[in-house]
Amino acid sequence: MDRGGATATEMGMRLRAFFQRFRKLHIWLLADCVLLLAFFSLRGQKPLMNAVADHLTGPLRRGLGRACYLVPFSVMEVVEALAVLLALGYVAWSVAAVARAKGSRGSRAYAALLGAACALLSVWAGFCLLWGVNYWTDSFQDKSGVYAQPVALEDLEAVTAYFAERVGETAGDVARDEHGLFAVPREEILADSVRVYDGVTEMFPFLAFDDPGVKPMAFSRLMSALDFTGFYSSFTGESNVNVDSPACMLPSTIAHELAHQRGFASEQECNFLSVLASTASGNPAYVYSGWLVGYVYLGNALYSQDPEAYWAIRETLPEEAQLDLAYNNAYWAQFQDTPVQKASNKVYDGLLKGYGDERGIQSYGTVVDLLVVYYK
Repeated sequence: MDRGGATATEMGMRLRAFFQRFRKLHIWLLADCVLLLAFFSLRGQKPLMNAVADHLTGPLRRGLGRACYLVPFSVMEVVEALAVLLALGYVAWSVAAVARAKGSRGSRAYAALLGAACALLSVWAGFCLLWGVNYWTDSFQDKSGVYAQPVALEDLEAVTAYFAERVGETAGDVARDEHGLFAVPREEILADSVRVYDGVTEMFPFLAFDDPGVKPMAFSRLMSALDFTGFYSSFTGESNVNVDSPACMLPSTIAHELAHQRGFASEQECNFLSVLASTASGNPAYVYSGWLVGYVYLGNALYSQDPEAYWAIRETLPEEAQLDLAYNNAYWAQFQDTPVQKASNKVYDGLLKGYGDERGIQSYGTVVDLLVVYYK
């Protein structure tokens, strides 16, 4: 018993010495774990999440956004580029430090790995605080009373036909190039983004927001390869859009990202809001883009249920709209099923499911239910 007690004491002393040796890193790790544990334990408490979003993280994101919008370029992209360079530099420095450590290489490697883990956990905890809480707050459906419901096939067909008619009515209202393709300048679309939600705030006053606009991404081609048309950064409060992708979809993409600015995390709700805001904006480019992207959501759903009805409606579209859709399909086909796209989708799908959206990327299809309920 005496020997066992002495051994336990020695082990305790060694553990204490080990903790003290890397004290700052261990405290950092503990703080990260406490924050993440608190978030995942309390995220189901909607009143608490609403209070955090309304009085803490929402004002903080808007403040960060006001600062970042003082410059015309995407601060998010700068931060991401610096983060990649910093990570590469940290790996190189750590490998060199371990090589030079000789007798204490194990401790040096442990400190390097622990430091990297702490940094990643801090980023994760920051994301949970700044944006993760919004997955658990009141949704657009909660605030508006417009709820997604099961869709009858005849209603889906009727609303798809309605959207096709609106596409036909508005396709000729926008500038087109010599090939008949949508040709409204991207700069003009970006400049008009601050007014896109003006038309829906009377119907839904809670959507009122002082829009700062959106920023074009310098690495737009890379975003296309990753299968992203836009990205809202909670760390910088910026709405960023891919300006390499077809311009006919850019207005609705902008409206989607500005829906995130309003604190809505659900992708399907932001897709619905992009259609609603765009078609009510009064701006020809946004109106046409909104009807067009809404038709795409509805048409894809109808095709999966009744291909014959889909093609009957598809053939009613004017030539200009069919050209825009063909160009859009051809653009994205070049990135289809690439390893980069598959990896990106898998990571993003896991992220959505991790924050309570069990349908993951497939949740984008739920926008159809909202469109049919609202427009039928």
